[in-house]
Amino acid sequence: MTPETAADPQIIKNQESSGPGELPERPLIVIEPRRMGGLINFRELWHYKDLFYILAVRDIKVRYKQTLLGVAWAVIQPLFTMIIFSLFFGRLAGIASDGVPYPLFAFAGLLPWTFFSNAVTNSGNSLVGSANLITKVYFPRMIIPMAAVASGLLDFVVAFVLMAILMVWYGVLPAVGILILPVLVFLTSILAIGAGMWMSALNVKYRDIRYALPFLIQLGLFVTPIIYPLSFVPEKWRWVLSLNPLAGQIEAYRSAFFGLPFDWASLGISAVITVALLIFAAYNFKQMERSFADIV
Repeated sequence: MTPETAADPQIIKNQESSGPGELPERPLIVIEPRRMGGLINFRELWHYKDLFYILAVRDIKVRYKQTLLGVAWAVIQPLFTMIIFSLFFGRLAGIASDGVPYPLFAFAGLLPWTFFSNAVTNSGNSLVGSANLITKVYFPRMIIPMAAVASGLLDFVVAFVLMAILMVWYGVLPAVGILILPVLVFLTSILAIGAGMWMSALNVKYRDIRYALPFLIQLGLFVTPIIYPLSFVPEKWRWVLSLNPLAGQIEAYRSAFFGLPFDWASLGISAVITVALLIFAAYNFKQMERSFADIV
């Protein structure tokens, strides 16, 4: 192999036939990346940034193509869920909301939750949906689930506008803690990338993941403090809920929006688990990546 070939991110090897008229024992063409260390090759990902952008835009266009309401669905889902939660849990059940109007309290939790759940679902199915690309050309496969998460940020921004309108309607002004919001969005995005990357790799090998994933997302809604605040859980059991990395993040979103005290310990645990999940997902993704083109 020449130095020029080794520097190319796409290496093509030709496998000769074993004999006249015989088929090669291995595929005729093997497309594989450069041998570079690290679970996440940020330099290579940056090299393919244009492809990342194209895939993210494609996911947005496919999601809203031939829809009647278009991007309005980004608002409809959390809005109507908020209305239902407010009627059943706010008025009928009388669940506390830390002194914040319950509709506003619920929507502040649904805003990051809707982004996370949709991002993980779309990311988990992204590799199977891009089989035509995976089997034809080399590029970092991580770009596919990452682009699926990035495309969900548009829905988050649209829903955030409604959040701002609701805060004005209820006369709740944001405190200085709102400045930490970009950090929280980044943290939630990293969590969605880790979970989505892991699910997407498993989905290539085990196709029943596509059916199990919505069920797991539905269960996650009730073990995450969206309907109720973290203070609603008895103190001796809060550490169990803190093992859900999204729990600390959603509490931090509410603190940022409404000027409530930050639970830095819970947010710190969430950040550590988020990074650990990303590393674990990247390792498993790398281990399974070699067989994607064969079984996708």
